Amino acid sequence: RGGGKSTLGRLLAEEMGVPFVELNRVIEQEYGGSIGEILALNGQPAFRRYERRCLEAVIRDHEGVVLSTAGGIVSEPSTFAYLLDHSHAVWVQATPEEHMSRVVAQGDLRPMAQNREAMDDLKAILAAREADYRRADAVLDTSGKSVEESGRDLLTIAQQVLGSDLATV
Repeated sequence: RGGGKSTLGRLLAEEMGVPFVELNRVIEQEYGGSIGEILALNGQPAFRRYERRCLEAVIRDHEGVVLSTAGGIVSEPSTFAYLLDHSHAVWVQATPEEHMSRVVAQGDLRPMAQNREAMDDLKAILAAREADYRRADAVLDTSGKSVEESGRDLLTIAQQVLGSDLATV
Protein backbone atom coordinates (compact mmCIF):
# COMPACT_ATOMS: atom_id res chain seq x y z
CA ARG A 1 0.00 0.00 0.00
CA GLY A 2 1.16 3.48 -0.79
CA GLY A 3 3.54 2.59 -3.62
CA GLY A 4 1.22 4.08 -6.23
CA LYS A 5 -0.30 0.96 -7.81
CA SER A 6 -3.87 2.21 -8.01
CA THR A 7 -3.14 5.77 -9.07
CA LEU A 8 -0.58 4.77 -11.68
CA GLY A 9 -2.53 1.71 -12.79
CA ARG A 10 -5.55 3.85 -13.61
CA LEU A 11 -3.38 6.25 -15.61
CA LEU A 12 -1.75 3.43 -17.55
CA ALA A 13 -5.07 1.72 -18.27
CA GLU A 14 -6.48 4.98 -19.60
CA GLU A 15 -3.41 5.53 -21.78
CA MET A 16 -3.64 1.97 -23.11
CA GLY A 17 -7.42 1.99 -23.54
CA VAL A 18 -7.96 -1.07 -21.37
CA PRO A 19 -9.83 -1.62 -18.10
CA PHE A 20 -8.16 -1.06 -14.73
CA VAL A 21 -8.97 -3.76 -12.19
CA GLU A 22 -8.01 -3.92 -8.52
CA LEU A 23 -7.97 -7.58 -7.60
CA ASN A 24 -9.04 -6.90 -4.01
CA ARG A 25 -12.23 -5.21 -5.25
CA VAL A 26 -13.00 -8.27 -7.40
CA ILE A 27 -12.42 -10.51 -4.37
CA GLU A 28 -14.74 -8.39 -2.22
CA GLN A 29 -17.42 -8.47 -4.90
CA GLU A 30 -17.11 -12.23 -5.30
CA TYR A 31 -17.21 -12.79 -1.53
CA GLY A 32 -19.89 -10.21 -0.81
CA GLY A 33 -17.93 -8.48 1.93
CA SER A 34 -14.69 -6.70 2.71
CA ILE A 35 -11.22 -8.24 2.74
CA GLY A 36 -11.21 -7.66 6.51
CA GLU A 37 -14.41 -9.68 6.85
CA ILE A 38 -13.02 -12.53 4.77
CA LEU A 39 -9.92 -12.67 6.95
CA ALA A 40 -11.83 -12.29 10.24
CA LEU A 41 -14.56 -14.80 9.42
CA ASN A 42 -12.79 -17.31 7.23
CA GLY A 43 -9.05 -16.77 7.68
CA GLN A 44 -6.06 -16.36 5.42
CA PRO A 45 -6.50 -19.69 3.55
CA ALA A 46 -9.99 -18.69 2.40
CA PHE A 47 -8.76 -15.28 1.30
CA ARG A 48 -5.95 -16.87 -0.71
CA ARG A 49 -8.47 -19.23 -2.41
CA TYR A 50 -10.62 -16.24 -3.41
CA GLU A 51 -7.52 -14.37 -4.57
CA ARG A 52 -6.49 -17.25 -6.86
CA ARG A 53 -9.97 -17.79 -8.31
CA CYS A 54 -10.48 -14.09 -8.93
CA LEU A 55 -7.03 -13.68 -10.48
CA GLU A 56 -7.75 -16.54 -12.88
CA ALA A 57 -11.12 -15.02 -13.75
CA VAL A 58 -9.72 -11.55 -14.43
CA ILE A 59 -6.99 -12.93 -16.67
CA ARG A 60 -9.43 -15.25 -18.45
CA ASP A 61 -12.10 -12.58 -18.95
CA HIS A 62 -9.93 -9.73 -20.28
CA GLU A 63 -8.03 -9.56 -23.55
CA GLY A 64 -6.04 -6.68 -22.09
CA VAL A 65 -6.17 -5.24 -18.58
CA VAL A 66 -4.09 -3.32 -16.09
CA LEU A 67 -4.40 -5.31 -12.89
CA SER A 68 -3.40 -4.16 -9.43
CA THR A 69 -2.75 -6.88 -6.87
CA ALA A 70 -1.99 -6.62 -3.20
CA GLY A 71 1.66 -7.10 -2.27
CA GLY A 72 0.78 -10.19 -0.25
CA ILE A 73 0.05 -12.15 -3.43
CA VAL A 74 3.65 -13.34 -3.24
CA SER A 75 2.87 -15.27 -0.05
CA GLU A 76 1.07 -17.95 -2.06
CA PRO A 77 3.78 -19.23 -4.43
CA SER A 78 1.47 -20.99 -6.89
CA THR A 79 -0.76 -17.92 -7.25
CA PHE A 80 2.22 -15.63 -7.73
CA ALA A 81 3.66 -18.06 -10.30
CA TYR A 82 0.32 -18.03 -12.12
CA LEU A 83 0.37 -14.23 -12.19
CA LEU A 84 3.93 -14.19 -13.56
CA ASP A 85 3.14 -16.88 -16.15
CA HIS A 86 0.00 -15.17 -17.45
CA SER A 87 0.86 -11.48 -17.34
CA HIS A 88 3.59 -8.90 -17.43
CA ALA A 89 4.31 -7.81 -13.87
CA VAL A 90 5.73 -4.50 -12.69
CA TRP A 91 6.79 -4.09 -9.08
CA VAL A 92 5.76 -0.59 -8.02
CA GLN A 93 7.86 0.35 -5.03
CA ALA A 94 8.76 3.32 -2.86
CA THR A 95 10.78 3.77 0.28
CA PRO A 96 9.08 2.43 3.40
CA GLU A 97 8.77 6.01 4.67
CA GLU A 98 6.97 7.08 1.49
CA HIS A 99 4.69 4.04 1.60
CA MET A 100 3.68 4.97 5.13
CA SER A 101 3.31 8.71 4.53
CA ARG A 102 1.15 8.17 1.43
CA VAL A 103 -1.17 5.79 3.26
CA VAL A 104 -1.52 8.24 6.16
CA ALA A 105 -2.02 11.16 3.72
CA GLN A 106 -4.92 9.21 2.20
CA GLY A 107 -6.54 9.26 5.63
CA ASP A 108 -5.71 5.70 6.63
CA LEU A 109 -4.27 5.93 10.12
CA ARG A 110 -4.44 2.19 10.78
CA PRO A 111 -0.74 1.55 10.17
CA MET A 112 0.20 3.83 13.05
CA ALA A 113 -2.76 3.22 15.33
CA GLN A 114 -1.72 1.41 18.48
CA ASN A 115 1.50 0.22 16.84
CA ARG A 116 4.67 2.11 17.60
CA GLU A 117 6.59 -0.47 15.59
CA ALA A 118 4.59 -0.01 12.38
CA MET A 119 7.55 1.32 10.40
CA ASP A 120 9.79 -1.52 11.57
CA ASP A 121 7.04 -4.00 10.66
CA LEU A 122 6.66 -2.45 7.20
CA LYS A 123 10.40 -2.57 6.57
CA ALA A 124 10.49 -6.23 7.63
CA ILE A 125 7.58 -7.14 5.34
CA LEU A 126 9.13 -5.38 2.36
CA ALA A 127 12.53 -6.97 3.00
CA ALA A 128 11.00 -10.44 3.32
CA ARG A 129 9.12 -10.06 0.03
CA GLU A 130 11.83 -8.32 -1.99
CA ALA A 131 13.24 -11.45 -3.65
CA ASP A 132 9.76 -12.41 -4.85
CA TYR A 133 8.94 -8.89 -6.00
CA ARG A 134 12.16 -8.86 -8.04
CA ARG A 135 10.77 -11.72 -10.12
CA ALA A 136 8.55 -9.16 -11.85
CA ASP A 137 9.36 -8.18 -15.43
CA ALA A 138 10.28 -4.66 -14.32
CA VAL A 139 10.58 -2.43 -11.27
CA LEU A 140 9.18 1.07 -10.96
CA ASP A 141 10.50 3.08 -8.03
CA THR A 142 8.14 5.97 -7.29
CA SER A 143 10.26 7.36 -4.44
CA GLY A 144 10.58 11.13 -4.61
CA LYS A 145 8.66 11.35 -7.87
CA SER A 146 5.45 13.10 -8.76
CA VAL A 147 2.48 11.12 -10.06
CA GLU A 148 3.16 12.58 -13.51
CA GLU A 149 6.83 11.49 -13.48
CA SER A 150 5.96 8.01 -12.24
CA GLY A 151 3.15 7.75 -14.79
CA ARG A 152 5.55 8.54 -17.64
CA ASP A 153 8.04 6.04 -16.24
CA LEU A 154 5.35 3.34 -16.04
CA LEU A 155 4.24 3.99 -19.62
CA THR A 156 7.86 3.66 -20.76
CA ILE A 157 8.19 0.38 -18.86
CA ALA A 158 4.93 -0.90 -20.38
CA GLN A 159 6.17 -0.03 -23.86
CA GLN A 160 9.46 -1.82 -23.22
CA VAL A 161 7.86 -4.90 -21.66
CA LEU A 162 5.00 -5.22 -24.13
CA GLY A 163 6.86 -3.99 -27.21
CA SER A 164 4.61 -4.25 -30.24
CA ASP A 165 1.89 -5.81 -28.06
CA LEU A 166 1.19 -2.35 -26.62
CA ALA A 167 -0.41 -1.27 -29.87
CA THR A 168 -2.80 -4.24 -29.82
CA VAL A 169 -3.81 -4.16 -26.15
